Amino acid sequence: MTVERPASYIGGEPNSVLKEDGSFDVRMAMCFPDTYEIGMSWNGLSILYNILNKTKHTYMERVFAPKKDMQAAMKERGLPLYTLETKTPVRDADIVGFTLQYEMSYTNILSMLDLAGIPLTTAERTENDPLIIAGGPCAFNAEPLADFFDAVLVGDGEELLPEFCRVYAECKNIGLSKHDSLLRLQKLQGVYVPSFYEPVYDNDGRYVRMEKKEPSAPDRVVRAFLSDLNSVDYPECTINPLTEVVQERAVCELFRGCTRGCRFCQAGMIYRPVRERSKEKNYHYAVQQLKNSGYGELSLLSLSTSDYSQFQPLMTDIIGYCKDKKISVSLPSLRLDNFSFKILDEIQGMRKTGLTFAPEAGTQRLRDVINKNITESDILGAVDKAIELGWNSVKLYFMIGLPTETDEDLEGIADIARKIMDLARAKNNGMRGRFSVSVSVANFVPKPFTPFQWIPQNTPEEFARKHDLLRNKIRSIKGVTLHYHESFVSTLEAVLARGGRDLCAVIKRAWELGCSFDSWTEHFKEDAWRTALKECGVGQDHYTLTGLPVGAPLPWEIIDSGVSEEFLIREYNKSLKEQTTPDCRHNCNGCGIDRYTECRSKGILK
Repeated sequence: MTVERPASYIGGEPNSVLKEDGSFDVRMAMCFPDTYEIGMSWNGLSILYNILNKTKHTYMERVFAPKKDMQAAMKERGLPLYTLETKTPVRDADIVGFTLQYEMSYTNILSMLDLAGIPLTTAERTENDPLIIAGGPCAFNAEPLADFFDAVLVGDGEELLPEFCRVYAECKNIGLSKHDSLLRLQKLQGVYVPSFYEPVYDNDGRYVRMEKKEPSAPDRVVRAFLSDLNSVDYPECTINPLTEVVQERAVCELFRGCTRGCRFCQAGMIYRPVRERSKEKNYHYAVQQLKNSGYGELSLLSLSTSDYSQFQPLMTDIIGYCKDKKISVSLPSLRLDNFSFKILDEIQGMRKTGLTFAPEAGTQRLRDVINKNITESDILGAVDKAIELGWNSVKLYFMIGLPTETDEDLEGIADIARKIMDLARAKNNGMRGRFSVSVSVANFVPKPFTPFQWIPQNTPEEFARKHDLLRNKIRSIKGVTLHYHESFVSTLEAVLARGGRDLCAVIKRAWELGCSFDSWTEHFKEDAWRTALKECGVGQDHYTLTGLPVGAPLPWEIIDSGVSEEFLIREYNKSLKEQTTPDCRHNCNGCGIDRYTECRSKGILK
C-alpha cells in the first residue's frame, strides 16, 4: 500500500531534537490534530518545541494526524501512532498534549487517541495511560471536549507548560497517582481540571452553573499570562521540513495581543494585554532563523503588524538585510489606517507576496457596529497608493452574518470591490486587466469571551441567500473573484465554540460515524454530524439561532480570560447603538485586564 507524502511520517528533519541519552524525566508527545503540512506551519509548535527541549526535565516530540490513507495502512499493519523524533508509540509518553487551534479539528483528536491505543475518555483510562492535556485558543471553552482531557492549560504556554511538565515530573518521581498529581498541578495558574467540576443544566438543557466536585479546585481558573516576551526564548533555529508545508518561511512574532478592540475577534480579547518584543531581539531572531533555515521569505507575525511601535526602524533594518540576499518579506495583518507606504516602497524592488486587507464589513455603519474603526477613505486611499507603487493584486477579507447586518451592508462589499477596480483602471490608463481583487467572505461565528458571544447566528439558509446576493453583485465586476465558506460548517463551528459538556457525546458519536478532517471540504460529512446531534438530543438551534441572554450563565464561565464580563456587556450595548470604542493605547477602556497583569499598552505604544 502506498501513501501520499510519505516524508511527512519519517522525521529526521534538519534541526529536529534528539535526546538519545534519556536524560529527562518526562516524555511529552505534542500532537497537532491535523496534517503535517498544516501543523508544521503553526508557529506555536516551534516556540514550545524550542523552550521545552532546552529544559532538563522534558523531551517534547512531535505528532501529527496521519491522513486517511496512512491511518488505513497503520491499522492494517497494527502500527500505533508514534512520535516523529524517536518513533516512540504515543501511548508510551508520559504526557500527550493537543493544541486546540480550531473547532473543526476536534474529531481528529479522537482519531489520534484511537490510533495510539489510548482510551478516549478520562473515565476509561488507567494509571498506565498517559496524562492527556490540551491548550490553545479553543481551550478557553474546552467544555465540548471535557470528557477527553485530564487537564486543560489556558493562556500563554511559554512559562506554564514547562512548569506543568516539571511539576508532573516531580509527581511521577515520587509515585503519585494521576488524581493526586492533578491536585498539585491545578495549583498552577491557568490549569483547569475538568473532572474536578460538574456542570448543572436545567430541564430545557440550558447551562445553569458549574459545581465543584473537588473542594480545593479554584472557583474560576485564571488564564496564564506571559508578562514579558523578552524574558523567554524565541526559536533561532527551526525544523526544516523534508516535504512541502503550507507556510515555508521564517517567522518572527513581533508582539502579542491587540489594542484595537474589534468586537467579533476572540484573539483580540484573549491575548490581551499587548506585549512587544524589543526591536533588537526581533531583528536578531529574524536574521538567525533565515541563516539557520535557508528560507527565501520572512513573515512578521502579529494580530496587527503595523501597530508595532518600532515598525519602521525594524523594517528598515530587516529590509537592509534581506534586499541584497533576495529574501522577500511578508507583512500580514496590516491596518489600512496605519500603513507604512515607505516600507511598501522599499519592498517594491523585492519579490512581492501580495497585499491583504481586512475591511470586514461593507458599510461604515456596520464597521462601527463591529468597532473596526476604519473608513472607506482609508480603504481606497491605501489601495490607491499600493497601485501607484506597482502592486497588481489585493485580497480583501469580509464577514457576513454580523450583528444588525442588512442587504445594504452586503451590497457595500461589492461597491468597495468595484471602486477599487475603478481606481486600478484609472491608474493603468484603462487597462483594467492588469489588476485583480480577491474578495474572501467568512461566515460570522460568535465566539466566547467577545462582546458578540451572546449573538444569534444566521441560519445556513440565510448564509446561502447572502452568498447568492453577493455572487450576483460581484459577477458583473471584471477582475473581481469571490470566495466563501460552506454554511453548515460555520453552523457547526458555532455549536462547538459555544457548547457545553453535552457536546462530548456528540463529538464522539460523529467520530464513530466516520467524521474526521472536518475542516477539509472533501472529508466533511454534514449528514453524519446532523445524525450525531439528533441521536444525542442536541439541537443546533440551541447554540446558534436563539442566542444567549446577556448576563446569563455561560458554559465557559469557569475560565477567567482576564477581560471582565462588565466590559464585554458594555461593548455589546455600544455595538447595538453603532458606537465605537477608541484604541486602548490612547485611552484605557477598562477591560479589566490590569486586575491580573500590567497593561503594557498604557503609555508605552506611541
